[in-house]
Amino acid sequence: MSHDGIGPRAVLRSVAFLTAGMLTVPALAGCGSEDPAGEPLAGADVASADRADIADGGTLRWAVDTVPDTLNTFQADADTTTARIAEAVLPSMYRTDGRGRAVRNPDYLASAEVVDTEPKQVVVYRLAQQAVWSDGREIGAADFAAQWRALSGRDTAYWTARNAGYDRIEKVERGKNDLEVKVTFSRPYADWKSLFSPLYPKEVMGSPDSFNDGARKKLKVTAGPFTVDKVDTEEDEVVLARNPRWWGSPAKLQKIVLRAVPHDKRISALSDGTLDLAEIDPEAARRVTAAALPQDGNTPLMGPEADRSAADALRSWAVANGSDEDDADEEISARKKLRKKAEKYARQQKALGGFEVRTSLEPAYTQLALNGAEGPLSDERVRRAVARALDRKDIAGAVLKPLGLPAEPVGSHLALSGQAAYADSSGALGKPDAKEARALLSDAGWVPGGPVKEEKKDAEKDEGEEAAGSEADKEDTEGSGGSEGDGDDGTYIVGEDDEKDGRSDGKAPNDSGTGTGQLKQGGAPAGAYAPKGTAAPARADTAPVAKDGKALVLRFVLPSGPGSKTLETVAGRIAKMLERIGIRTDVSKVDNDSYFKDHIASGDFDLALYSWPATAFPATDARPVYSKPVPAADGSLNVEQNWTRVGTDQVDQLFEQAIATLDDSERRDLVRKADSRIWAAAGSIPLYQRPQLVAARKTLANAGAFGFATPVYEDMGFLKKSARGPEGSPGAKNSASGS
Repeated sequence: MSHDGIGPRAVLRSVAFLTAGMLTVPALAGCGSEDPAGEPLAGADVASADRADIADGGTLRWAVDTVPDTLNTFQADADTTTARIAEAVLPSMYRTDGRGRAVRNPDYLASAEVVDTEPKQVVVYRLAQQAVWSDGREIGAADFAAQWRALSGRDTAYWTARNAGYDRIEKVERGKNDLEVKVTFSRPYADWKSLFSPLYPKEVMGSPDSFNDGARKKLKVTAGPFTVDKVDTEEDEVVLARNPRWWGSPAKLQKIVLRAVPHDKRISALSDGTLDLAEIDPEAARRVTAAALPQDGNTPLMGPEADRSAADALRSWAVANGSDEDDADEEISARKKLRKKAEKYARQQKALGGFEVRTSLEPAYTQLALNGAEGPLSDERVRRAVARALDRKDIAGAVLKPLGLPAEPVGSHLALSGQAAYADSSGALGKPDAKEARALLSDAGWVPGGPVKEEKKDAEKDEGEEAAGSEADKEDTEGSGGSEGDGDDGTYIVGEDDEKDGRSDGKAPNDSGTGTGQLKQGGAPAGAYAPKGTAAPARADTAPVAKDGKALVLRFVLPSGPGSKTLETVAGRIAKMLERIGIRTDVSKVDNDSYFKDHIASGDFDLALYSWPATAFPATDARPVYSKPVPAADGSLNVEQNWTRVGTDQVDQLFEQAIATLDDSERRDLVRKADSRIWAAAGSIPLYQRPQLVAARKTLANAGAFGFATPVYEDMGFLKKSARGPEGSPGAKNSASGS
């Protein structure tokens, strides 16, 4: 499965992202700031337009991954579509700005402040005077109190997925008037701004039955610019309609249709006119961008080139099927098939000319997870060796440079560049250093060249045959663009930088193909084999390491299916980097749908790639991801969301201190200290911020790649004809969206 978009924080940390991918980026901010938080690496790209230039009415058809199983974001099976719906139809006291920070939402909240800290923390919310539910009732203290009781964790009849923050509230009561809500905390809570966003009506939160079942497929009462018109599981879509009781700026669109479309079907849906907005992968983005180019003989599968391509493909087909070129029937049939494909491609490209690619970076990062529960990676020295072997800048460049995005590795587990808590704490682990990595392995007992007790016949192979290297090399060749004719157009080629090492065969530098590396001048000649059981020369730096007669081989688990090509590319690069310090990898591709449940969550992996979203409240949201696993009453290990099973008491203490510290500066320092300790433990290694590529109809304004910012649904819409640029886009200043 693939997840697109970032939703409210209620589901942010309950959804991990498998894929990475997604082409013009706004100018970067100055790099000389003394604030370690810096600036966002890329801003939103939404084709901004004034509301006066947007037509009234129309339907936006927006691709999503799923029709959600529930509309209640606080339930375990809520997903990113649940979150997107909540953003459009429910109140949020705070929303996220372009720097990934929480800002007051004036449509619902006139003010909110901590009015007391002793003897207890008290927050007073003053609600916007016009804020009402869709049935006309005022939003008030009764709704806040019902949500607190449902999410406090005190009543187990409520099937809640999380209660962070709500479990620290002592009471919720009416203030001086109907527009005031007074919240008293039993324990200090720094992330109080995270609460009541989204806010559900008391009709949903008031009883376990209504919470558990009543809000799964419908929301009778809402309070946003849109309402839920219907959830249609047969048509795989959710229809949102303009809310006539909305008191803010009226929604420009009449309807938003959230349509579930698989990523590999989105190009077809865009070209046949059934979608206006869709997050897409890099390959699809290249097609949309190419559609804007002049359609001449140089365009693939069009014009004179199509005939030559068809002829070449036909000859290949004939050879593969054992026929000669005189077989007229088969030749004609093959040519017709190729021509039909070419014609379909040409029709799609023509239709895609009405779209552009809007690009940013998601508020999420992809990481390498190292399972520290058992096996070699339970030793911190081995985990640190793996981490020190990685060139994270090289990995980030392989993913982001082809998209024209800033190729900066992520320096924090808990925030992203531009967010208040961000600081590059990777120094706690150390810079990439293969020599130091090998020293760490040696200290842990893993030494190069030792005899290995395993059935292996590579040394008996003829020199002309390929000797066994890491399994990652095979995956790299077969599934990551490492060989010609695999369907990839070359943007993601695993090992494409290996030419700087003087090689073009995809193997590590000085690697003869035996997995032990070529000897330097003065050593044995390449291709010569020593008797079985002889230790490899110490100078063979890339020789496999072993301990107690067992080679160090790590199982690298990856998802399969559409959208996983980028992860394969990243895994291939990582495998080569590890091979250079003597660690081999065994890559296993598993079904997308079972990747998390059956492998990540259950701990059935050594290495894995997946992504975590960054939030405005890292002390609260990141705690279950990095807290130390503890034994449960039944003897099992309670890991919460810490799939790497790596944690320390010190990290837990720092999180607890940060959650209880109301001083913003002090809290940021505590979060950064916690991040340094997480780096040092080497349970997960942040690699790069996820790219975000969105295909948008050129006439669509205020929608696209949102970056950190919460979408403003009431401002989305289609441009008036008078406001359109020469190609239908929102004027010249926005027409650059799409590389």
